[in-house]
Amino acid sequence: QLVQSGGGSVQAGGSLKLSCAVSGDGDRGCMGWFRQGPNREREGVAAIDSNGVTRYASSVKGRFTVSQDNIRNTLYLEMNSLKPEDTAMYYCAAGGSYCPADQWSRVLIAAYWGQGTQVIVSS
Repeated sequence: QLVQSGGGSVQAGGSLKLSCAVSGDGDRGCMGWFRQGPNREREGVAAIDSNGVTRYASSVKGRFTVSQDNIRNTLYLEMNSLKPEDTAMYYCAAGGSYCPADQWSRVLIAAYWGQGTQVIVSS
């Protein structure tokens, strides 16, 4: 089970932090976040594996940071320098055995999801 918190509305340039509580016995070799904006396809945002290796979409690299607590029960996404194009429904996800460099987004989208949380960035 994945339960999300955080999100909301912010002006461009602002910051938000999302959290995701992960429980249960499902695979969580790769945990992370993906998003789906209005009239856009699902897009992997960031991922982290059990060794702490991180992956980022090029559109958010340098602005977003994915992290997890020591026992991997809580996942975070810190979002800085937000842009209107970051507006989307954000989902946390957990599954797979690791986050492949070229397929991590697919691993997340095919995994277990949280309930989603809306992020709105106004210009």
